[in-house]
Amino acid sequence: MKRYLMTSAASLMLCAGAAQADLMFAPGEGDFTWDSYEALKSMDLSGETISVFGPWLGLERDRFNAVIAYFEEATGANVEYAGSDSFEQQILIDTEGGSAPNIAVFPQPGLAASLAAKGLLAPLTSEDADWVRDNFGAGQSWVDLATFADENGDDQLFGMFYRADLKSLVWYVPENFEDSGYEIPQTMEELKALTDQIVADGGTPWCIGLGSGAATGWPATDWVEDLLLRTAEPSVYDQWVANEIPFDDPAIVAAIEEFGAFARNDDYVAGGAGAVASTDFRDSPKGLFASPPQCYMHRQASFIPAFFPEDTVMGEDADFFYFPSYESKDLGKPVLGAGTVMTITNDSKGARAFMEFLKAPIAHEAWMAQGGFLTAHSGVNTAVYENDAQRKMGDILLNADTFRFDGSDLMPGAIGAGAFWTGMVDYAGGKDATEVAKSIQETWDGIK
Repeated sequence: MKRYLMTSAASLMLCAGAAQADLMFAPGEGDFTWDSYEALKSMDLSGETISVFGPWLGLERDRFNAVIAYFEEATGANVEYAGSDSFEQQILIDTEGGSAPNIAVFPQPGLAASLAAKGLLAPLTSEDADWVRDNFGAGQSWVDLATFADENGDDQLFGMFYRADLKSLVWYVPENFEDSGYEIPQTMEELKALTDQIVADGGTPWCIGLGSGAATGWPATDWVEDLLLRTAEPSVYDQWVANEIPFDDPAIVAAIEEFGAFARNDDYVAGGAGAVASTDFRDSPKGLFASPPQCYMHRQASFIPAFFPEDTVMGEDADFFYFPSYESKDLGKPVLGAGTVMTITNDSKGARAFMEFLKAPIAHEAWMAQGGFLTAHSGVNTAVYENDAQRKMGDILLNADTFRFDGSDLMPGAIGAGAFWTGMVDYAGGKDATEVAKSIQETWDGIK
């Protein structure tokens, strides 16, 4: 599930002057890294047209076009962006038909990997890989996520991630914590102790809802993925996603049972364990805002404030903290999320220059300031983020030791958007974890 935090439009000053009429933020003003913009002027791309195709429409398209304007102004290039809600289908048609755009923006790396294996993507360089490794929080993770086998079976870097989504968050109401004397847990051990303390105090710690129409069950997959990263090495996560170890491997079953420790305990969940599968995920955070609180914590991704009560003020009426890792397991600070990856699907001088542009802090800051954008780029000025909530999320990304992409989105659709979802509903309803995992593996074996 790829959803993004909904935010208001930026209120910073629009620039003046005919020469920069299309630039949203005036060069030289504010906290932007303007030297990265000035450096772009060394690239003379007059006469170059660069086509970019991606999934962004509406407000997201407008915000991306505002970013593109800085590249065009500095280099003289003309960038034409087209968005589509059928991107996945259209990019296959365009690349296989010889009419690919210069740059394609993939919502997740699985499809990009498929095209790379067919020789339909242009690889980046080892220097690009070094740059990502050195300039992104958890840099090696981002290199690995965009490294695919080419048509000869050789692994190469084929893209750079631009715009991230963060899932490893726990939402709460500060006033409720303050009234009860609760502190933000820094470790999983402390989170579990807080969970028990809330029960001892007569409260209910968690709101959890798996309902989502035909997609019911997906919130539980995020729980399992986050918990696997906190109970096993990242390599185990990678092997699981690729089905190099079976779904019913003990490490995966243990992560499912870790989810069950929260979701299948009547004392821990608003409405009791029986309500978890039937509660719509959009309704589940409402218990945070009830009086008295129906729950104190809700684990969900950065998009969930879209379903908070109207006029909720972030940082006051609601806030979040990092879903912590086990101190005893020494696995660092893993982060689960998603993001879009930029690739070259039709190589040209302009396409290579645009990929260089994505390394410039201004390419990120110009969207950060508009809202609805997170980045792991360590060179940006985080003061530019539109609000404190996004700044905190950006810091979580920057301080991560490991980043992993939403595992269900990387699995075959019949698993990640099918058997895994329904299996988690069955598990929440009381079915044995090993039995559920074995059934999912049998489905996977059946589609190979």
